[in-house]
Amino acid sequence: MSRQLILVLVTLSPVAPVAGQADSLPEGVTPAMIATGRSLFHGQGLCFSCHGQDGQGVANLGPALGDPDWLHGDGSLAAIVARISAGVPADSAKTGISMPPLGGSRLNDTQVRAVAAYVWSLRRR
Repeated sequence: MSRQLILVLVTLSPVAPVAGQADSLPEGVTPAMIATGRSLFHGQGLCFSCHGQDGQGVANLGPALGDPDWLHGDGSLAAIVARISAGVPADSAKTGISMPPLGGSRLNDTQVRAVAAYVWSLRRR
């Protein structure tokens, strides 16, 4: 094989994702954790009632969660965990409607992290 062909093949070869790329998961997050978070989002967490069934948002209530821009935080897993835990006061909310801490539900820390992992994953569909 010629050097040029090898160079082309190497250049076009797929490479494994590196940390920070869209297809890599944050440290400690697994697909199973995201699935648990999805279940909590649609059930016990009550998230769907303001953010819609697939996180697409509900007009004049809860913003879409899959948008590229985050209203409160940088979209990192840690920022999402913090936002779910603390909520959003009405005077900071785009709609003027507050999000209570834990969305008004009774999630424990492990469940909050799972919901956050699911919300984080919404931007990567």
